[in-house]
Amino acid sequence: MKTKNNFDNEELEILEAFENGLLQQSATEENDKLTAQMAAKNTVDACEEIKIKLSVKDLQQLKKKALQTGISYQNLISFLIHKYIDKINVQIAVD
Repeated sequence: MKTKNNFDNEELEILEAFENGLLQQSATEENDKLTAQMAAKNTVDACEEIKIKLSVKDLQQLKKKALQTGISYQNLISFLIHKYIDKINVQIAVD
């Protein structure tokens, strides 16, 4: 359920933590952000929308990680799928 300024409960908790100075910057934030941005750029050129079902817990964790890296959770999912596919292609080429 969306509340104050159209934020859900998880978003409100994050906002409160930010306003109270409780969030810490990732030690690898710039590298993580650059890697995710590059992956997002590589996938933006030719994208197709899909629907997937995720558990609430998995989606919450994805949103949390995306917030930490400074990208949208949709781009994070795309990045993870891209990395997984690249890993499979490397293993197939080696085998």
